[in-house]
Amino acid sequence: MAVGVFDLFSIGIGPSSSHTVGPMRAAAVFSEELKSSGKLKNVASLRVDLYGSLAATGHGHGTMTAILLGLEGYHPELILPDEVEARLASIAETGTLQLAGSVPLPYGVADMVLRPLTVLPRHTNGMTFTVFDAAGSELRKATFFSVGGGFIVREGEEDAAQQELEESKKELPLPFRTAAELLEHCRAQGLSIADIMLVNERASRSEEDIREGLLHIYSVMEGCVEVSLKREGLLPGGLKVRRRAPDWHERLLKEDKDRDPKYWQEWVNLIALAVNEENASGGRVVTAPTNGAAGIIPAVLYYALYFAPGMDKARQEDRDDVVVRFLLAAGAVGVLYKEQASISGAEVGCQGEVGSASSMAAAGLAEVMGGTPAQVENAAEIAMEHNLGLTCDPIGGLVQVPCIERNAIAAAKAINAAKMALWGDGSHRVSLDEVIVTMRETGRDMSSKYKETAMGGLAVNVVEC
Repeated sequence: MAVGVFDLFSIGIGPSSSHTVGPMRAAAVFSEELKSSGKLKNVASLRVDLYGSLAATGHGHGTMTAILLGLEGYHPELILPDEVEARLASIAETGTLQLAGSVPLPYGVADMVLRPLTVLPRHTNGMTFTVFDAAGSELRKATFFSVGGGFIVREGEEDAAQQELEESKKELPLPFRTAAELLEHCRAQGLSIADIMLVNERASRSEEDIREGLLHIYSVMEGCVEVSLKREGLLPGGLKVRRRAPDWHERLLKEDKDRDPKYWQEWVNLIALAVNEENASGGRVVTAPTNGAAGIIPAVLYYALYFAPGMDKARQEDRDDVVVRFLLAAGAVGVLYKEQASISGAEVGCQGEVGSASSMAAAGLAEVMGGTPAQVENAAEIAMEHNLGLTCDPIGGLVQVPCIERNAIAAAKAINAAKMALWGDGSHRVSLDEVIVTMRETGRDMSSKYKETAMGGLAVNVVEC
């Protein structure tokens, strides 16, 4: 199907959409297909091979444990954090995996085969699942790629998937692949960018369902913050990174009782930090469009609801409309990155994750602050232009340093980009399409050690303990 707003904003668990959500989803698909094939009862052993970035940073990103859960039949958008903890504790204690929820196999994290220096042709995030019968004969085998944002592609079906995508786009009333096409639709139809996205979403679901779905997405974002603010202590993983959000929140409640506009950046920082601290601990988050960048859009949307100039009382009372329009406009820009480049840190570096999210957030903010389509496109362009070249070099392979702070910084960039665009008339020298292509080419030229492998940058220059 054509990429839609609910593909870009999906509910999952931390810490990584490409290294946790995608692999869990692929493993769940494999287990379900094995069950439906009728061969599940004959399975006696299992082999999981992880390649490239999945193998290099899998331990820090929770890849292996996510795959175990997926092989048991759990999906990232449905499983709850308590279930995650319970099942992983059981597997660790018994050394037994319940394949597809019914066939016990002696299997755990230590049994997975890691091939960090082997990169399969399609994508660096490759994984192969193979099951055998008691005689050692292969029963079923499948290779998947986690291509960013929780999206997965099966080896050998890339062309078919692309053809299906192109066919599904023909069913959209107002299809677009580039910002130029999107802006032309706006001009010809007299609609905003959010309106164009809504028209296309209505091709597959009712407007009521779209609205309810987006409001549910935002409620999960809010819930993520609420849970994070109640947690204290250190984040898991060995880096001994202290959670800051609870203390910051307590201080803000004391210093800013009336939500004074002068504290807007402190609140934006707080929301971004809270979301990404929850993500780092494996909590429930919304990919926006990835887990590593999950805090940016909630933080900027919080700014839109409580601090943006022009958000007077009447508009505050209609906050649901603000949320829906913000996410639709942000989603439209997210489609451009999926169509023309990548949102995978392992493919193009952090510019594809934090950069894309910052660009999407800037577009959403400009939209709800009354920007024209040209101003919204300009806001998205400014935000990405100043995230070009951003590397993905997490220390210890954990989505903590520099990832958590980076979300707060990128949220502020998005707000500034929207403000700059709204002070102009929408005309600008560099187009969003040109910046997206530049991001893609920059990612292609970037050394692999700066693309989510923990082999370069801060990951090797900072002592882990």
